[in-house]
Amino acid sequence: MKIKIQDTQLSVEEHGSGPPLLLIHGFPLNREMWHPQIENLSSYAHIIAPDLRGHGDSAPTHGPYTMDLLADDCAAILKSLGVDKPAIICGLSMGGYVAFAFYRKYPSLVRGMILAATRAGADSPEAQENRDKAAASVKENGIQVVNEGMLPKLMASQTYGYRPELVDQVKTIIDQTSSQGMVAALMGMKTRPDSTPTLDDIRVPVLILHGADDQIIPPSEAEFMHSRISDSHLKIISSAGHLLNLEQPQVFNQAVTSFLNSLERNRST
Repeated sequence: MKIKIQDTQLSVEEHGSGPPLLLIHGFPLNREMWHPQIENLSSYAHIIAPDLRGHGDSAPTHGPYTMDLLADDCAAILKSLGVDKPAIICGLSMGGYVAFAFYRKYPSLVRGMILAATRAGADSPEAQENRDKAAASVKENGIQVVNEGMLPKLMASQTYGYRPELVDQVKTIIDQTSSQGMVAALMGMKTRPDSTPTLDDIRVPVLILHGADDQIIPPSEAEFMHSRISDSHLKIISSAGHLLNLEQPQVFNQAVTSFLNSLERNRST
């Protein structure tokens, strides 16, 4: 479905019933990356999976796409869908950056958080410079430069050998991202604030999931977040890289299901 949000329309997929679970995709992907979760978790939750602006079927707008802007979009989606209870906010990679911004801006709308393959820290000067280079390359040569640069790093090295169909699927998803959306998201991530101080302020249960073989964000970042968030549970998933939800969907879904069940038990006590 399409939902009118501020200055654009966003594509949103909605399935299931139960506690609202907002799935925020990573860069440069879209809601299709959540297919194994949409398919298997809709029995446990009311799943809401948007394409962020400029990604998938959501039209691009002028950038940058700050994490606050994307968090505002997510809050507007929940309101538009009539979600009247706090949601579980799940973000992977850039989606995790958006989840931090969402918690800072809308803490009363958060029942719990799932932080997957993400980090709390801001970009280093070197990382900011790399964002600028990537944006310039996209403007000059198109999205293929990002696809070619990121695709070999998004999954565990062994995945490329025994899951070629998954590699092709991820490439197809990336190909659906507009060049304008890529540049705007890169600039938004480049300027995002350091969320490390936020870790000490989180007062809801948090599930931290990370691939043991993540080539983009090391598991030490997940361990650091776990050490700072008071009510958090950490699970490092073996034989998985940055896209752990696609590489090991059964393990990922089982962890999320257990987390959802624990939230419901705590609500009833």
